[in-house]
Amino acid sequence: MTFRLPFLNRHPTVAVLRLQGMIAAGGRAGVLNDASLAPLIERAFRKGKPAAVALQINSPGGSPVQSALIAARIRRLAEEKGIPVHAFVEDLAASGGYWLATAADDIWADTSSVLGSIGVISSSFGLHDFLARHGIERRVHTAGTSKSFMDPFLPEKPEDVARLKELQEPIHAAFIEQVKARRGGRLAEGDLYDGSFWVGQKAVELGLADGIAHMVPKLKELYGDKVRLRPYAPRRGLLRRFGAQAIGGALAEVEERSLLARYGL
Repeated sequence: MTFRLPFLNRHPTVAVLRLQGMIAAGGRAGVLNDASLAPLIERAFRKGKPAAVALQINSPGGSPVQSALIAARIRRLAEEKGIPVHAFVEDLAASGGYWLATAADDIWADTSSVLGSIGVISSSFGLHDFLARHGIERRVHTAGTSKSFMDPFLPEKPEDVARLKELQEPIHAAFIEQVKARRGGRLAEGDLYDGSFWVGQKAVELGLADGIAHMVPKLKELYGDKVRLRPYAPRRGLLRRFGAQAIGGALAEVEERSLLARYGL
């Protein structure tokens, strides 16, 4: 009679964290943020002693703060547990999505994946001419000269634009520091931080990714044909499909589509 001991000849397991969608604070369905992902990230690193953690990334970015928090949590646990992290880019890892990818020890992409957009953007509308044409008077009363900062219903002020750029610069600097700290000597010479983005092999040549590879074959190459993948992704309960959650999810999808449009997707 042959007995099988469960603790012998175990095949390696890789925890797979799916990071898909816009990055934003709050509890809206369909968005990524540190509060909602924290339990998943913790389980991915702690459950069953995984040989590695793989990040499946498909994100146009969003909040720089949430991007930094998520990436920092992944790095803390990776270093605490001594577990390697691999990122696999699907359609897009741009802006905050690329910030998430830098949490990995290596980054792999498809030949058509879009990577980069290392910059900061703020967008709005100017509606003061529309109001004037329709005889609508905008009344704003503030205590504090900056309380109507970048009001879309008022003419744009040069001082507001200058102030906005002052706010964007330290955020951009933090993003650049993150990329340099994580990618180090792999980065090519030149300005990679002007908000440009690149596709597939060009991103590899610039050092933004380490090669062209898909997740399953690459993990089998690294950990053997018998490697087991354990997926982790945010769950969407039945009740979240209705009411305010459904409306919030629809709004998030519209916002995400506008972000994707910047990259031709």
